[in-house]
Amino acid sequence: MTSDLPSFQTERSSLWQPNRQLSKSIEMLVKIIFGAFAFLSVITTIGIVLTLIFETIKFFKVVPLWQFLTDRQWTPLFSNQQFGIFVLLSATIMTTLIAILVALPLGLMAAIYLSEYAGSNTRKRLKPALEILAGIPTVVFGYFALLTVTPVLQTFVPGLQGFNALSAGLILGVSIIPLVASLSEDAIYSVPQSLRDGSYALGATKRETITAVVIPAALSGIVASFILAVSRAIGETMIVTLAAGQNPRLGLNPLVPVQTMTSFIVQVSLGDTPAGSLAYKTIFVVGMTLFLITLVLNLFSFWFVRRFREKYD
Repeated sequence: MTSDLPSFQTERSSLWQPNRQLSKSIEMLVKIIFGAFAFLSVITTIGIVLTLIFETIKFFKVVPLWQFLTDRQWTPLFSNQQFGIFVLLSATIMTTLIAILVALPLGLMAAIYLSEYAGSNTRKRLKPALEILAGIPTVVFGYFALLTVTPVLQTFVPGLQGFNALSAGLILGVSIIPLVASLSEDAIYSVPQSLRDGSYALGATKRETITAVVIPAALSGIVASFILAVSRAIGETMIVTLAAGQNPRLGLNPLVPVQTMTSFIVQVSLGDTPAGSLAYKTIFVVGMTLFLITLVLNLFSFWFVRRFREKYD
């Protein structure tokens, strides 16, 4: 036998060969455009990080790292400059903890209800309504905390001042509820129905099935939503700037004005601080601290999801 095709078959195959040159050129052009946009986003991120690193190095050439970590005051805009980052860090942690105490239980319970108890029509109506809450500008949340929540809390919380971390943390928690609820609901809803059916077949109730089967199966997605919500709370600016005040104070008293890292960056960025001065460089070192915190949280989230993710056929 020979593998050579007859001459008429060779001519026929070349005759019916489609001309894909134009399609290949367009596909290559689309590939280049999409790759350029992806590369641009990476370059932008690298540029931001390098800017933070270079300005942070310039700051630490003047202020020792030990002073930055151990000083108990934060007064870079005063004549007697002090650079204790834990003053801002304590306020950021306090408002974030209050927000987590509000958002995590409410968001998780909303996710369980939408996924396990609500009917299909109820779910179709409630989930978009819940996600609308995420579209409210944070400046609106900030004024709501300052002008509505704080006066109400002052009626039964003695010693609560006009600017305080409590109101800011509570409203900050409300603002991140949609993030927790939506992502957790997606994780719970994606658990295969066969796991629920198997639990019911063994005689478990609906509550036992949810707590012992569904939640553990969706744990990686739920924890990922929690960490994203924490990162969102740490980086929030307008709510804490308007409601918590701008008084750098070391401590964990939620009833008094405090200043978080983001609200300090807003204060320095208003234009009164001379560019290039040591006080101006503090916004970069505070930004670098925020970047490192969120980076650690994201890395932990990636590790947790990859470590505990359940795969089903």
